[in-house]
Amino acid sequence: MANNHNLIKETFPVLGMTCASCANSTESIVKSQPGVISASVNYATGLLNVTYQPATTTPSQLQKAVQSIGYDLFIERESSQQETLEAIHEKKFRQLKAKTLWAILLSLPVVIIGMFLMHMPYANEVMFLFATPVVLWIGRDFFKNAWKQAQHRAANMDTLVALSTGIAYLFSVFNMLFPDFWLAKGLEAHVYFEAASVIIAFILLGKLLEEKAKGNTSSAIKKLIGLQPKTVLVIQADGTEKEIAIENVNTGDILLVKPGEKIAVDGMVTQGHSYVDESMLSGESIPVAKEAGVKVFAGTINQKGSFRFEAVKVGKETMLAQIIKMVQDAQGSKAPVQKLVDKIAGIFVPVVIGIAILTFALWVILGGNNGLVQGLLAAVTVLVIACPCALGLATPTAIMVGVGKGAENGILIKDAESLELAKNVTTIVLDKTGTITEGKPQVAGMKWLENFEAEKNILLSIEKRSEHPLAEAVVRYLDDAATVPLLSFQSITGKGATATYDDQIYFVGNKKLLVENKIEISTTLADQANEWNKLSKTVIWFANGSEALSVIAIADQIKETSVSAIKTLQDMGIDLYMLTGDNEATAKAIAVQTGIPHYKVEMLPQYKADFIKELQQQGKVVAMVGDGINDSTALATADVSIAMGKGSDIAMDVAKMTIISSDLNKIPQAIKLSKQTVATIKQNLFWAFIYNLIGIPIAAGLLYPINGFLLNPMIAGAAMALSSVSVVSNSLRLKWKKLGGVNLTNQKQNSVTPAAGRDANFDTIHHQLN
Repeated sequence: MANNHNLIKETFPVLGMTCASCANSTESIVKSQPGVISASVNYATGLLNVTYQPATTTPSQLQKAVQSIGYDLFIERESSQQETLEAIHEKKFRQLKAKTLWAILLSLPVVIIGMFLMHMPYANEVMFLFATPVVLWIGRDFFKNAWKQAQHRAANMDTLVALSTGIAYLFSVFNMLFPDFWLAKGLEAHVYFEAASVIIAFILLGKLLEEKAKGNTSSAIKKLIGLQPKTVLVIQADGTEKEIAIENVNTGDILLVKPGEKIAVDGMVTQGHSYVDESMLSGESIPVAKEAGVKVFAGTINQKGSFRFEAVKVGKETMLAQIIKMVQDAQGSKAPVQKLVDKIAGIFVPVVIGIAILTFALWVILGGNNGLVQGLLAAVTVLVIACPCALGLATPTAIMVGVGKGAENGILIKDAESLELAKNVTTIVLDKTGTITEGKPQVAGMKWLENFEAEKNILLSIEKRSEHPLAEAVVRYLDDAATVPLLSFQSITGKGATATYDDQIYFVGNKKLLVENKIEISTTLADQANEWNKLSKTVIWFANGSEALSVIAIADQIKETSVSAIKTLQDMGIDLYMLTGDNEATAKAIAVQTGIPHYKVEMLPQYKADFIKELQQQGKVVAMVGDGINDSTALATADVSIAMGKGSDIAMDVAKMTIISSDLNKIPQAIKLSKQTVATIKQNLFWAFIYNLIGIPIAAGLLYPINGFLLNPMIAGAAMALSSVSVVSNSLRLKWKKLGGVNLTNQKQNSVTPAAGRDANFDTIHHQLN
């Protein structure tokens, strides 16, 4: 068995694919190569995801294998790969546009003559002159690709188009040159130049619309890539500024960011001060203060100030690059339903050719005098109307739009399976700390004796000197106060701290510290402290040498959005459980405030995973939401795993979804997005299957014995083109759908993560996105 450490997982664009069967052929040839562990080709994204052993095979060898069946792999690795690839697609789109325009212009006179002016002099010859460049020049790629496929005993949509238009064209040329052959049999020598040329025109038009629509589905990626500046200002050793390309930035370089500029790479501010708009990462609309020692991230936008920063993570290491990669991987991953569709697409073309041959044979046997001509036309129509593309596009286009929509709105989805499964969730297990709560202590309340609030400067000064974790919460709460010079300071382990100011002693700590020093506590403050104790809040006292001046409550605050998110989930019929390592009193207080009906206390990591298994054994589909290393086992066990963006890198590594802003309201949105995406996939598959199930028998002439109806090959070509376009267009409707009354297109997330500490939030996401 291969050692996982020696495997390489890469993504390569596949060039030259024209349908879902092409993707199937490419996937099969890559899988058959020695050293390839797994391979998956997504027709909608045009990407090959491959895992291989570098000691056995190389990208070049894979490229040769793909080239051998008529396609190509784009294996350039330089930083400009995306631009080069876009240039290739842009050129291809321009060529396709020109071909389509010429095909339509040349086909118009053929249609007019074929429909209305059949008996004008030299009608057949004029149609031949206009149709020949459409079939043999504009449509030459269909024949070339079909021949390449035939050499490898394979068939795809090009095979169907080449056979149908080639037969119609050659049959028409024969009838034009040798009309006596049919006249001798008492039959009229019809030509079908208009069918051959219009089929190609319609299919090219369908491809053009499909390419345009597919381009729209990946707009989320383009927007993310657009956040990266092309050049940066680097400060050289002599202090001068030099503009260089972003790909030439190295770790350790000092870069200058001017007002209004985008930050190029992840780094640490070394000099200057400004505010940076980080809404593209966190959803938080308020700019974040940046000064020396604070982290900055690629793609965020500097506001009015300017600063210098040291490049810490460049290129593919930056958080933005990793978000882009994660979204690309998810958009390129296959939903479980897609595997069945791929199998159908793989056998679709040979089955259709078989149906066309059978149709022709039945018409010749049962069709009487006109059996040969009508059989030939019916076979051509069957070949034209059958389309594996609608089937091949049904799932991936919906997945692309769904994942892209999530990414634009702070819901990063790692794979298609999670997006498909989230709609089935019946039970959500929530970790308490950092998921329902902020995950760090904050001052929940502060009560002063009358006329003593001015002493808060002394309290702030003592807490700034203290190393106790709770002291930090008080410092943040009193950030508008000024400090005073303390004469002495002493930390008392397990109790608090004492200090002298202006010849008077002061105490900050627990009640035990005050009792030991015979400090008087007023009834007002004592009653308030008792009330906070009942709510499981930690109580801190501040006193001078004789009496308590203030009592402070510290708690891990419930996020502003948690209560509304929990209610929304309950309204959706989802059971909620809270798991915590905390004691019964604290857990009960949080459960009561948030409205969570079930909770488990003093849960070790393994207990969390075991509890999820218990729920699963009861037939429940369980989603786990957590942010800590202690949640990683439970996340791995759950059916759907969701990590909070400010959590540990291990939790985010394991989870298949990440909520960047750590806002629980994103979870009902993710579930609704899943429901809408899966509904779109089902609609797409329904129409793709129905189209083929109805279209092929009608094309074969099923209605002819009943009402004399035979489908015109031109109409079949138009219907085939429209089937693919309708599937992609239906997927694009997802973009404008609302999630529970919230229009995702223009929605701004309201992250409740405080500005302080958000750098750590973003930093940990790096690992998860790898």
